[in-house]
Amino acid sequence: MLLGKCGYRQGDRVVLAGDLVAKGPDSQAVVQLAREDGLLAVLGNHDAFALAHRHDAGKVDRIRGRRSYLGQLLPADWEYLASLPFFLRLGPAKPGGPEMVVVHAGAVPDIPLEQQKREHLLSLRSIDDTGAPTSRLLVHFPWAAKWCGPESLVFGHDAVRGLQKLPLATGIDSGCVYGRALTALVLPEGDIVQVAALRRYNGR
Repeated sequence: MLLGKCGYRQGDRVVLAGDLVAKGPDSQAVVQLAREDGLLAVLGNHDAFALAHRHDAGKVDRIRGRRSYLGQLLPADWEYLASLPFFLRLGPAKPGGPEMVVVHAGAVPDIPLEQQKREHLLSLRSIDDTGAPTSRLLVHFPWAAKWCGPESLVFGHDAVRGLQKLPLATGIDSGCVYGRALTALVLPEGDIVQVAALRRYNGR
């Protein structure tokens, strides 16, 4: 639905901001769609968790008494997830503009992307009042408000804050999993496109 509303055509570049698994009713179908349609993506914290526990799938299924998404992923799905980078450089959206980069969670200001810690790229939410990065949700201290570039970052992960539009950072996790909306940023125009969630998939 969202891709259609964006005017997506086969061959258009689509980049997913991570967490392809564990955020909806059919993780396997999401990963399969991404790899079969040639969509790009960055690694999310839930994707990283899945990769770290891929060999526990049978054990998890027995404990829960049902199939989990870990047990549903195909070998090709695991290969796709394992290939995902922590961030993707897309080049400038418009001539002379800043380079657009997609990352799952965030980046600590004044540190080059290549030198960012894995934990921050996957889980960062806030920069506290002492300047320390944290995965905690500190409502008045979003990391994106402190990001000064030089790149313009597009990120997900921060569903509680929802859509964030800052000069050099755009947060597009608008809480679809919690029954709100699924959001895309369309480049080079910079348009925000949303579709309402069909239902709530998680109880927050």
